[in-house]
Amino acid sequence: MKWIHLATPLDEEAVRPLRAGDAVLFSGALYVARDRAHERLRGMIDNGEGLPFDPRGQVIYFMGPSPAPPGRAIGSAGPTTSYRMDPFTGTMCAAGIKGFIGKGKRSAEARAVMMEGGAVYFSSFGGAGAYLARRIVSSEVLAFAELGPEAVYRIEVVEFPAILINDIYGGDLYENELSKRR
Repeated sequence: MKWIHLATPLDEEAVRPLRAGDAVLFSGALYVARDRAHERLRGMIDNGEGLPFDPRGQVIYFMGPSPAPPGRAIGSAGPTTSYRMDPFTGTMCAAGIKGFIGKGKRSAEARAVMMEGGAVYFSSFGGAGAYLARRIVSSEVLAFAELGPEAVYRIEVVEFPAILINDIYGGDLYENELSKRR
């Protein structure tokens, strides 16, 4: 398998050549947020407030970390189901987010919004949270600490693996693979 190395933040030139099925290794900052954090971020945007990070070109990882064991930046760090964030995808893309990482399919509406916004969706490996945690070299809570594992985090990753599911051209790895089996 040929891996594509991506450094965050992403820009249009980084996203344009990507196609559904590409295997990538991320290095740089990822921002972690799940549905409760997304709801609050959308509220901040709707109220004209600044976000706890500059969203332009950033990648959001849908993950709820477990507490860090001694000597580690984070505990288990596997992806969570992405469709719960679909209602927030338009707001996040309009704010400048260029990528999302999670697991599972996205709705047709979320895929359309990502295509319009030039954003892509990756899946990481469910059940591999301990391995993925080893790719995370630092972790800090940026906002909503009271939400515990649903807070907004900034994590630094080195060669964090993911597979592109939805590209900016309408490519969908899940649909492509299902159509081969029909």
